[in-house]
Amino acid sequence: MNQEQAKIMIEKKLNATVDSNPKLLNAYLLVHSDKLHIHWNMAHGQTGDQPANPEQPYHTASIGKTFTAVIIAMFVEEGKISYRDPIAKYLPEDIIQGLHLYKGRDYSSEIRIEHLVSNTSGLPDYYEDIPKGGKHFLKILLEEPSRVWTPQETIQWSKQYLRPRFSPGNGLHYSNTGFNLLGLIIENIASKPYHQVLHEYIFQRLNMKHSYLSQYSGPAVKSRYPVASLYSLDGPINVENYRSFSSLYAAGQTVSTSEDLLVFMKALAGNQLIQPESLATMQKWTKMWMGVDYGYGLMRVRMLPFIQKYNLWGHIGSTGSFMYYNPVMDVYIIGTFNKVGYVGPSVRFAFYILRTLSKMRD
Repeated sequence: MNQEQAKIMIEKKLNATVDSNPKLLNAYLLVHSDKLHIHWNMAHGQTGDQPANPEQPYHTASIGKTFTAVIIAMFVEEGKISYRDPIAKYLPEDIIQGLHLYKGRDYSSEIRIEHLVSNTSGLPDYYEDIPKGGKHFLKILLEEPSRVWTPQETIQWSKQYLRPRFSPGNGLHYSNTGFNLLGLIIENIASKPYHQVLHEYIFQRLNMKHSYLSQYSGPAVKSRYPVASLYSLDGPINVENYRSFSSLYAAGQTVSTSEDLLVFMKALAGNQLIQPESLATMQKWTKMWMGVDYGYGLMRVRMLPFIQKYNLWGHIGSTGSFMYYNPVMDVYIIGTFNKVGYVGPSVRFAFYILRTLSKMRD
């Protein structure tokens, strides 16, 4: 199969995936490889009454955790912070108090930066975990779209309605709560809001002109296209109109484009943002789910056991968003299906792309 045939197969697969599922409003996909000399940016579906466009901005969901983790790594390189530092060094008492009460013991002062960035703190996840006797947080966001949440409020909500899973360093539990704490730590160290640091350290440095933190900042250059709508629990929504999603903050509130995310991933993989040693630290993997490992704000997806050819690293999001790099084939796979709960199918789609590319011949 030649390049054009491979592209046609992948594009047909993308289109058919959207067309066959009424809950998929749109999908965006960028496949890039310098080694294979390919750059395929595509989109399919609708945003409102407009057709999806490959240059369109969309919500990246938990891909934003990688931005937060890279800023922490940059702070470590600058000597502003250490992964071994207790988080109590950078957070006020009202945040630390009662943060981690587990089996009758208070572990709040024992949580370190490395625990938050690697999801090993044991802290619960305000966004995904199901509270006892209360509403799921996502339901609250959808029912109260005009409510503005501060990161401090998400942490207090987590304290009130959820419980830690284990003592710090003795397990792995995905925690948006932990990444909102990292955002507050970044603010403390930089003496400026998280979104300003995000722009200065990453977006401006890399000229990611269409990227910003929704509800907090705007892009350097406004896109000609509206932010893509997504399918949530009960139907299509425009997240930009939901002030309640301010709650995702440093855990996944970024809006970007496929091209901007490619610039970021190439810079990260190419050691333009952090040193090779820092990236190696971020890639200290611990098993999280079947076939998925977690590092420091990075994920590794192992498509087939013991076959590294198909391994990817980067991050995925709950809306079916993905930002991957495959080192063996030198392939970047970036995009989103814009549907809450579409993680598994999005991972399998990336596997389909790699298998298709592996069959490609000049």
